[in-house]
Amino acid sequence: MTGKRHKARILALQALYEVDSVARPPETAIERILTEAGLHEEISEFSLDLFRGVIKNMKEIDRNIRKYAPAYPVEQLAIIDRNILRLAIFEILFDNKVPIKVAVNEAVELAKAFGGGSSAKFINGVLGSVSAVADRQNTR
Repeated sequence: MTGKRHKARILALQALYEVDSVARPPETAIERILTEAGLHEEISEFSLDLFRGVIKNMKEIDRNIRKYAPAYPVEQLAIIDRNILRLAIFEILFDNKVPIKVAVNEAVELAKAFGGGSSAKFINGVLGSVSAVADRQNTR
């Protein structure tokens, strides 16, 4: 299942990237990507839930990026890095369906696969700060 969820995250990331880079309507982007992927319905649903969750909570997610990476304006981040962060922050702060470590590790793997040379380190650093706050909130 882990490999399938990783694939679902990649598809959600691709759709987020498409929406962000060419202003494609969100539902058009995700439906096209999921149709082309031809995944099992359960995995498609996971991808769709992630994608829609990020889209729905985008403003709040971006506020968190600004808070935890104040030296890097959201609008100036590489599109792929911005959307990896959005996906992971959604999973950590809003979705709560996977352990925080899993969300961080998945984001770092996505950054290694699709980001630039320093993307993984940058994303790990930002998510480390987000995770510390999420851990404190979860222990209350």
